[in-house]
Amino acid sequence: MTKHIPNTIEERLYVLRTRWERYVAKGQFNQFIEFAVAVNSLAEYFNRLHLSGLVRLCEGLEIAVLAKLGDQASHPMAQQDILALQRQLDTLLSSVEHSRAPSMEQRTTEPRRDTTTAEADWIKPRTIWLVYAPEKREIANAISSQLRFFGFDIHELSWGAEPVSEDAVLAVLFIPASENTRPEELARIEAIRAGSPSSQLIYLGAQLAIDPIVTLMRAGVDVTIPDEGQCANVLNCILDLVKVNEQEKYRVLIVEDSRVAVALIQRTLAQHGMDTRAISDPGNLLEVLENYHPDLILMDMYMPRFNGVEATRVLRQMSAYSAVPIVYLSGESDVGMQVEALRLGGDQFIIKPFNPVLLAAIIKTKIERFRETQRSSRLDGLTGLLNHSAAKSRLNTMISQLPEQNMLTVAMIDIDHFKAVNDTYGHPVGDQVIRGLAWLLKGRLRSVDLIGRYGGEEFLIALPGISPEQATSVIDRIRGDFCTLPHSHSSGALYSSFSAGVAAFPMVETAAALTEAADGALLQAKRLGRNRVEQAAYS
Repeated sequence: MTKHIPNTIEERLYVLRTRWERYVAKGQFNQFIEFAVAVNSLAEYFNRLHLSGLVRLCEGLEIAVLAKLGDQASHPMAQQDILALQRQLDTLLSSVEHSRAPSMEQRTTEPRRDTTTAEADWIKPRTIWLVYAPEKREIANAISSQLRFFGFDIHELSWGAEPVSEDAVLAVLFIPASENTRPEELARIEAIRAGSPSSQLIYLGAQLAIDPIVTLMRAGVDVTIPDEGQCANVLNCILDLVKVNEQEKYRVLIVEDSRVAVALIQRTLAQHGMDTRAISDPGNLLEVLENYHPDLILMDMYMPRFNGVEATRVLRQMSAYSAVPIVYLSGESDVGMQVEALRLGGDQFIIKPFNPVLLAAIIKTKIERFRETQRSSRLDGLTGLLNHSAAKSRLNTMISQLPEQNMLTVAMIDIDHFKAVNDTYGHPVGDQVIRGLAWLLKGRLRSVDLIGRYGGEEFLIALPGISPEQATSVIDRIRGDFCTLPHSHSSGALYSSFSAGVAAFPMVETAAALTEAADGALLQAKRLGRNRVEQAAYS
């Protein structure tokens, strides 16, 4: 029978409490390991949902737990140690309950998508406190209006005012009078941190030096944003807290001939939502790789027929697998052998018996870096949308896979007078305008639609199953919304607009011809005065 893996927050908290209670009752070392894995898994869950305040509390508990994990002879723990961990656990559980939003009626900036049970289960608060000095009212108003546009509930406070809202707070933005933080401002930050342990604390206007930033972090600040381009970075930081990542499960191929080791590894990684496949014979490695496409290979050093290093050397000669992370797992304690194994293609060496929390952390970090490297070749760094080449490739694929007698409409979008924005307000504000349009497109379009940054201030979108008339209506509504979106800067807020051209398949039959026709319609929209959507004319 497949063991049920907890998905909802209630299930995860139940597992955490149950494992702690079992350890307190019996004091067995393996029970403490299970509790440590549950704490680590909960931290990963909160991190995936961008609940950074709760991540911090989980990590504090995890550090305390890991400090007690090294020496099996020290278990069961002394009563004072149990009480100390119990206090940290109670603080975490209390903060989780406090942070849960009371209703499902909250708006979201992201499109409606299918989400996992775990993601849908957590409804994040959207209240933000904006604490600012009187001298910074203009910039505070600009940031406030922009955040309100995206559905956030803003409570504006002076540095000396007491918060009046009792709702769970997503974030607190601090705008000081100057870059030199005053002692009373640090005291205020510490007080708010103590009262809102799960909220994200963001400080605007920090000095670009280590000492003052460390001082702010010690007071409880999570993120510091320097003066240069601060307005352009605030909304990006806040939206990252509420967006839901559609992340494909991490896939790990285990090459290991010990059934006991495989069972322990699979159980540990399943706790962190990772998918695994295990083989005992490395001779089947290439066949399995072709079908499974893992993000990481966990390789035993010594197996029948040939060893893990030999298998790795074979893989590193194949372009398809030359960059896949390979982590060795072995009882080999000879440092020279370990160094040689890494030199010949491995990425990490873990000694058996392994710490399950450390194993999961290493695998997760390696996979994240591997996937980030893959994404960086496909995604635009500023907006997170598909870049020029990836968007063109995706459009070709969409056309080739389009059902017969189905339509696909393509639109080219260009921000009006964008050069004037850069010349007048600077490139950071120009970047903010580009990101603002990207966020609107992601928020208003479907998950099946293609959205790409085609270059500079130009975007490419493709809407399968949508007629040119329907697409024109949808894009025109987005155009109207974009015109009312305030883009904050140091002197207030500016507003922008865009023009768009629309063309459709099968009236135009290739991806290149579609983008060319849509671009022609875009040029026509500009000739007619900009801030409008035009359809392509077909001969």
